[in-house]
Amino acid sequence: METLAASESLAALGHETRLAIFRALVQAGPEGLKAGAIGEMLGLAPATLSFHLAQLSRVGLIRGRQESRFIFYSADYPAMGELIAFLTDNCCQGQACLPAAGCAPSCA
Repeated sequence: METLAASESLAALGHETRLAIFRALVQAGPEGLKAGAIGEMLGLAPATLSFHLAQLSRVGLIRGRQESRFIFYSADYPAMGELIAFLTDNCCQGQACLPAAGCAPSCA
């Protein structure tokens, strides 16, 4: 991952609402969530939700797919992994110092 792409992804996640959307999609798994369900879950108006979903899609952190008349959004797990790898690249000068990323205590 290049620095510019990482910077754009981090900037997108730097907004409270987009971070909440992304976390909800990560927790939802590969099937994702209908746009309306995301809006209801987070109390967002459709226009506001659409704006934030577009930002996350633009930087490649989420993907949308149409099924019938609904759009389902899901986290792009490979993109998330690339961002995490970028952030931890050569951590501690290449010494093993951090455990591998895993589930937070809340998902255990």
